[in-house]
Amino acid sequence: MQNISIQMRKGILEYIVLWIIDSWEVYWALIIERLKSWDLIVAEGTIYPLLSRLQKDWLIDYKWVESDLGHPRKYYNLTQEWKDALWVMEKNWQDIKSSVKKILNK
Repeated sequence: MQNISIQMRKGILEYIVLWIIDSWEVYWALIIERLKSWDLIVAEGTIYPLLSRLQKDWLIDYKWVESDLGHPRKYYNLTQEWKDALWVMEKNWQDIKSSVKKILNK
Protein backbone atom coordinates (compact mmCIF):
# COMPACT_ATOMS: atom_id res chain seq x y z
CA MET A 1 0.00 0.00 0.00
CA GLN A 2 2.85 2.39 0.73
CA ASN A 3 4.09 2.01 -2.86
CA ILE A 4 0.68 3.06 -4.22
CA SER A 5 0.73 6.18 -2.06
CA ILE A 6 4.26 7.03 -3.20
CA GLN A 7 3.33 6.61 -6.88
CA MET A 8 0.26 8.82 -6.50
CA ARG A 9 2.34 11.58 -4.92
CA LYS A 10 5.00 11.30 -7.61
CA GLY A 11 2.28 11.67 -10.23
CA ILE A 12 1.29 15.12 -9.01
CA LEU A 13 4.65 16.29 -7.68
CA GLU A 14 5.71 18.14 -10.83
CA TYR A 15 2.43 20.06 -10.96
CA ILE A 16 2.61 20.97 -7.27
CA VAL A 17 6.25 22.09 -7.51
CA LEU A 18 5.47 24.28 -10.51
CA TRP A 19 2.51 25.75 -8.65
CA ILE A 20 4.73 26.50 -5.62
CA ILE A 21 7.31 28.20 -7.85
CA ASP A 22 4.59 30.29 -9.49
CA SER A 23 3.10 31.29 -6.14
CA TRP A 24 6.23 32.19 -4.17
CA GLU A 25 9.82 33.15 -4.86
CA VAL A 26 11.52 30.02 -3.54
CA TYR A 27 14.71 28.04 -3.36
CA TRP A 28 14.79 24.25 -3.12
CA ALA A 29 14.74 24.04 0.70
CA LEU A 30 11.57 26.16 0.85
CA ILE A 31 9.93 23.91 -1.75
CA ILE A 32 10.66 20.89 0.46
CA GLU A 33 9.37 22.77 3.52
CA ARG A 34 6.08 23.59 1.76
CA LEU A 35 5.64 20.00 0.58
CA LYS A 36 6.25 18.67 4.08
CA SER A 37 3.78 21.16 5.56
CA TRP A 38 1.12 19.81 3.19
CA ASP A 39 1.98 16.18 4.05
CA LEU A 40 3.48 15.59 0.61
CA ILE A 41 6.74 14.54 2.19
CA VAL A 42 9.58 14.11 -0.25
CA ALA A 43 13.28 13.64 0.18
CA GLU A 44 15.76 16.22 -1.03
CA GLY A 45 16.99 13.58 -3.45
CA THR A 46 13.62 13.75 -5.20
CA ILE A 47 13.27 17.52 -5.54
CA TYR A 48 16.67 18.57 -6.83
CA PRO A 49 16.63 16.20 -9.87
CA LEU A 50 13.04 17.32 -10.57
CA LEU A 51 14.13 20.98 -10.53
CA SER A 52 17.06 20.16 -12.83
CA ARG A 53 14.73 18.42 -15.29
CA LEU A 54 12.22 21.29 -15.24
CA GLN A 55 15.06 23.71 -15.92
CA LYS A 56 16.38 21.54 -18.76
CA ASP A 57 12.86 21.48 -20.24
CA TRP A 58 12.72 25.32 -20.06
CA LEU A 59 9.78 25.33 -17.64
CA ILE A 60 11.70 27.08 -14.88
CA ASP A 61 14.58 29.47 -14.60
CA TYR A 62 16.55 30.71 -11.63
CA LYS A 63 18.51 33.62 -10.24
CA TRP A 64 21.24 33.69 -7.63
CA VAL A 65 20.46 35.73 -4.51
CA GLU A 66 23.05 36.58 -1.88
CA SER A 67 22.26 35.21 1.56
CA ASP A 68 23.18 36.59 4.99
CA LEU A 69 23.76 33.00 6.06
CA GLY A 70 26.63 32.26 3.71
CA HIS A 71 26.37 30.87 0.20
CA PRO A 72 24.10 32.49 -2.39
CA ARG A 73 20.81 30.70 -3.00
CA LYS A 74 19.30 29.69 -6.31
CA TYR A 75 15.74 31.07 -6.44
CA TYR A 76 13.44 29.52 -9.03
CA ASN A 77 10.75 31.11 -11.17
CA LEU A 78 8.57 29.98 -14.05
CA THR A 79 9.59 30.86 -17.58
CA GLN A 80 7.21 33.06 -19.52
CA GLU A 81 6.34 30.13 -21.79
CA TRP A 82 5.24 28.10 -18.79
CA LYS A 83 3.26 30.98 -17.26
CA ASP A 84 1.37 31.25 -20.55
CA ALA A 85 0.55 27.53 -20.45
CA LEU A 86 -0.13 27.14 -16.72
CA TRP A 87 -3.90 27.26 -17.20
CA VAL A 88 -3.68 24.09 -19.34
CA MET A 89 -2.21 22.09 -16.47
CA GLU A 90 -4.77 23.56 -14.08
CA LYS A 91 -7.58 22.55 -16.46
CA ASN A 92 -6.14 19.02 -16.70
CA TRP A 93 -5.98 18.79 -12.91
CA GLN A 94 -9.61 19.92 -12.55
CA ASP A 95 -10.70 17.35 -15.17
CA ILE A 96 -8.85 14.53 -13.40
CA LYS A 97 -10.22 15.59 -10.02
CA SER A 98 -13.75 15.68 -11.41
CA SER A 99 -13.40 12.25 -13.03
CA VAL A 100 -12.03 10.65 -9.87
CA LYS A 101 -14.81 12.21 -7.82
CA LYS A 102 -17.44 10.77 -10.18
CA ILE A 103 -15.86 7.33 -9.99
CA LEU A 104 -15.62 7.36 -6.19
CA ASN A 105 -19.22 8.55 -5.81
CA LYS A 106 -20.67 5.61 -7.76
